[in-house]
Amino acid sequence: MNPLLVPLAHGIVGREDLPIEPWVFGWAAASVLVISFVALAIVWPSPRLEHTTGWRVLGVPRIVEVLCGLIGIALFGVVVWAGLAGAQSQTANLAPTFIFVLFWVGIPVFSAFFGDVFRAFNPWRALGRGAGWIAKRVAPGSLPEALPYPERLGRWPAVLGLFGFVWLELAYATPQDPSTLAVLALVYAAIQLVGMSLYGVDAWERDGDGFGVYFRLVGGISPLRWHDRQLFVRPPLSALTELRRVPGTVALLAVIIGSTSFDGMRENQWWTDLALDIQGVAEDAGLSATTGLEVAYTLGLIGVICIAALLFWFGVQGMRTVDDTYPARDLARRFAHTLVPIAFAYVLAHYFSFLAYQGQAAAFLASDPLGRGWDVFGTTDNTIDYTVVSANGIWYVQVGALVVGHVAGLVMAHDRALAVFEDPKRATRSQYWMLATMVAFTSLGLWLLSSLSR
Repeated sequence: MNPLLVPLAHGIVGREDLPIEPWVFGWAAASVLVISFVALAIVWPSPRLEHTTGWRVLGVPRIVEVLCGLIGIALFGVVVWAGLAGAQSQTANLAPTFIFVLFWVGIPVFSAFFGDVFRAFNPWRALGRGAGWIAKRVAPGSLPEALPYPERLGRWPAVLGLFGFVWLELAYATPQDPSTLAVLALVYAAIQLVGMSLYGVDAWERDGDGFGVYFRLVGGISPLRWHDRQLFVRPPLSALTELRRVPGTVALLAVIIGSTSFDGMRENQWWTDLALDIQGVAEDAGLSATTGLEVAYTLGLIGVICIAALLFWFGVQGMRTVDDTYPARDLARRFAHTLVPIAFAYVLAHYFSFLAYQGQAAAFLASDPLGRGWDVFGTTDNTIDYTVVSANGIWYVQVGALVVGHVAGLVMAHDRALAVFEDPKRATRSQYWMLATMVAFTSLGLWLLSSLSR
């Protein structure tokens, strides 16, 4: 998180105040994974999440979808307006809190419970659909057909979009600057509109919009699924089994896991020392001190993302020692969906206190979005209540999120292995490697949480 928000972003209790020693949590988490693995091998002999069907709960009128889109456009406009015209202070301006807290952290948490609700409020999707609707009525039959979306691109445009955002958050010198955030929000929206105009709104949103793709993936955890203005209920996690196997999916999830891990890692003294050494080398090469530090943090961010991808690749290559029927790349795409609950677990564990505390700032910032002393909703005098969650409560939520997320990933990997390898014994043997991968991810997450307090 940007330097001024670091204390609020983590809210980790001091190590000496933890309810139980971190190593105890580590052993307990690993034991839970091993016990879950054994239990799955015994009581889960055939796929249960694959090809599940849900049941329709209700339909949503078209006017509701239109209103949601207008709300999304209005919120986007207010945030950009605040960033450009408001006080250039992250604590007084709505833009930083809205983007880094409500948007980046709040929407994934909401999506994990209520499904992909962002799609209805997505401002650039609403603008694209609105522009298309108007154009068809102004000049019917004269619009060119959308180009077919290149399959080789897959989700790589979404990967680049998300990486650009986490780079801004974690490596750029002044990410909290409201005007910078507003300008970049406009640039991102413009890129999305260009992509939609070339390939069609639905095709581009499906694979090219980094935030849309990420929020939709997390929404697959939920038992609620929104499709064609209808709400369906189905077993949790089952929607993720329908994830399209296209290039870039593993990379996108590695960006989420790796960037969250890097955000925790950079609080360690050893990383600070290393970053300063890299900064010194960059300065010797003629770069400014600020640029040198950005280079150091960029290299660190890329490095941790690569480590996350390699951990998953280790599990994939291990599965091929049991059955090499499928090429490694194909096998990685078949099991990519197992990373979704892990990615969400990392986000929830790392940013839970940030959302619980700094999220409250939205109440008074909404009344005075530009920092000019307004009181639109009568909430300007509200303050952040740091007793809303205790220190021990934060730690339990963080550890619980990591354990549950990795168990969910293990369940999904086991279920997919039964569908891919068919023979239950061979499927179980293949998952020894994924178990090792899940333990590694869990250990990394717990180490980052505990090391933050050193």
